[in-house]
Amino acid sequence: MTARLRARDLHLAYGDTTVVEHLDLDIVDGRITAVIGPNGCGKSTLLRALGRLLRPASGQVLLDGKQIDRLPTREVAKIVGVLPQSPVAPDGLTVADLVMRGRHPHQSWFSQWSRADEDIVAEALRWTDLLDLADRPVDALSGGQRQRAWISMALAQGTDLLLLDEPTTYLDLAHQIDVLDLAARLHRERERTVVMVLHDLSLAARYADILIAIKDGRVVATGAPEEVLTPQLLAEVFGLRALVVPDPATGTPLVVPLPREAVPAD
Repeated sequence: MTARLRARDLHLAYGDTTVVEHLDLDIVDGRITAVIGPNGCGKSTLLRALGRLLRPASGQVLLDGKQIDRLPTREVAKIVGVLPQSPVAPDGLTVADLVMRGRHPHQSWFSQWSRADEDIVAEALRWTDLLDLADRPVDALSGGQRQRAWISMALAQGTDLLLLDEPTTYLDLAHQIDVLDLAARLHRERERTVVMVLHDLSLAARYADILIAIKDGRVVATGAPEEVLTPQLLAEVFGLRALVVPDPATGTPLVVPLPREAVPAD
């Protein structure tokens, strides 16, 4: 399995506070990967480093074998798209204006806005079912619509790798499914490699090909959902007693938390 994005002996910190240390991982091309772990374990910090939003204290993030922080910003932005946690658009910015920003890495002083750019933006809006909302301010949208708008911008950006930091945060369940279905469709129909930080373990298992479980800034397990989501790992990583059963709709692992005093049935 090939991997264009890798981390090697990665050490991430905020000031004197270490968040991630001695971390190695490969983001497998052409797959959906979900990063899971308890609050404060370093999931979002890791994603920021993979997207070149945070410089490592030591170690390396490699994109196509080169240190990502030494590559030109514009070149990275043509390959890696990042949707941060709870992104905020400037007041009054319309959906169309937001999506148009995805074309900025492809423009320069000798290559300005073109008909091709217009077509790409229109297609991104159409693909995310936002064409009718193109003139509406982003801050007037519902939470689910806003997430679709940001994903539309990433689609217009034309990147091969898409990093989504908790894209379902603050959304109700129906809108969570809408956003995750959109990410899955982006992977399936546009052949994008998608990395998501997710809190809902059962949804992570349903949508991801690969799970990366992190605890205290270190990778504890990597593999297919049925390999990673075991009662033993849930106890070790999350301090959670749970049953893991097949999801009746998909057959993927479904995590059923147990009350602290419950005894699992034989």
